[in-house]
Amino acid sequence: MKNDYLDDGGQVSAEMILLIGAMLVIVIIAGGYILGITQSIAGNITSVVDTARDSTINRM
Repeated sequence: MKNDYLDDGGQVSAEMILLIGAMLVIVIIAGGYILGITQSIAGNITSVVDTARDSTINRM
């Protein structure tokens, strides 16, 4: 007698691992871009605050 059923459990597990891995890569890449943007904004704010502080001190 032949078994007429297929065991797709391994296939589903492999596909889930690939999907989770792909999502993880996307999240890491997006996080890198967001971190870069955040650091750029923080640098600009620091520059503005330093300039304002120096200008205020020079006026005194």
